[in-house]
Amino acid sequence: MIKRSGVVLAMAALVSGLPTVAVASSDVPAAKHTVLGKYLSSKEAYERITGDRAKILFLDVRTGGELMFVGGTNETDAVVPFVEMKEPVAWDDKSGRFQLVPNASFVTAVDAARNKKSLSKTDMVMVMCRSGERSAKAVNALAATGYTNVWSVHDGFEGDLSKEGRRTLNGWKNASLPWSYKLDKSKFLIGFGLGN
Repeated sequence: MIKRSGVVLAMAALVSGLPTVAVASSDVPAAKHTVLGKYLSSKEAYERITGDRAKILFLDVRTGGELMFVGGTNETDAVVPFVEMKEPVAWDDKSGRFQLVPNASFVTAVDAARNKKSLSKTDMVMVMCRSGERSAKAVNALAATGYTNVWSVHDGFEGDLSKEGRRTLNGWKNASLPWSYKLDKSKFLIGFGLGN
């Protein structure tokens, strides 16, 4: 009976046009693991939103600075930073970059984005950051508040670092998926206090 159910689910996914296989936990680096264990590549995420986007909330959790200088995709429903640059600006010697601080209103902003699409905490949420580590932390934060179907885009917008220290291995941008340096202000309204 279990085998038959699996075949039925796979057939339903094929008929609906959704990918039947997501990324296995064993294929995701430990630093990108989530408590929910749900992972998609950027290509799989794009396939999902081009299928039935009405039932999916797609979030970009990168900082405003990242989006401004690296670009983004208008395929997301909202930009809700998981962390943001500390004000006043401070340097983090350990990481060798500017300090980032948690966004205290992250979950509240995600709730607002979810409500705007009339979705529940059991509907699919896809979370993308630069390379997949921050999105994993964002997934865990949402799971802690009752979200049950949150997927991390494990290769992120820019992808992982190559041996040369460049983000050229994978990710949304490197997969030639739709993106631009021109940002859509309406995507920022919830996460940046620009209005509702």
